Amino acid sequence: MEQLFWSKSLFGNKLILTRGQEPVGSIVWDSFFSARAQATINGRRFMLNREFFLSRLEIYDAGTQMLLGSIMINLFNPRSDVVINGKRFELEIKNFWQSRWSWKFNGMEIITYQSNELMSRDKGVVELFSACNEEIEVLLLMGLFVRNQFLLFMMLLIILFLFVII
Repeated sequence: MEQLFWSKSLFGNKLILTRGQEPVGSIVWDSFFSARAQATINGRRFMLNREFFLSRLEIYDAGTQMLLGSIMINLFNPRSDVVINGKRFELEIKNFWQSRWSWKFNGMEIITYQSNELMSRDKGVVELFSACNEEIEVLLLMGLFVRNQFLLFMMLLIILFLFVII
């Protein structure tokens, strides 16, 4: 098992992924509310995109512009699927607060995420249970991108709730 750490300022546009103190990747959004982001991990570059209202998330190879994977997110269903290189992976949100989630392959967890904080920073741990393969980097970034989109959606709901009350 390999352990990575991630952190992002709550209202920031950059997420940093580290192995101990060594940076191994990042996701940088155009702005805080942006639907597009640039990502790097282990020297590979990717582009991430989401449709309005979070329904579809996509990841592309930044060099070839080739679509590597897309996932449809349903906020009321804790499971979603993505197919990469002909293999089906399942994203599972493990709790209501979206502070624990994982990727599964053939029913076995291969990546787990846990968020430690929510108020001033969003940070947590990623555990990799699979031998390194080409899908892991794509799944790792998609899992972090999904998390950021859930936080944006939750903040939007809170703002709408406060607007209705006031």
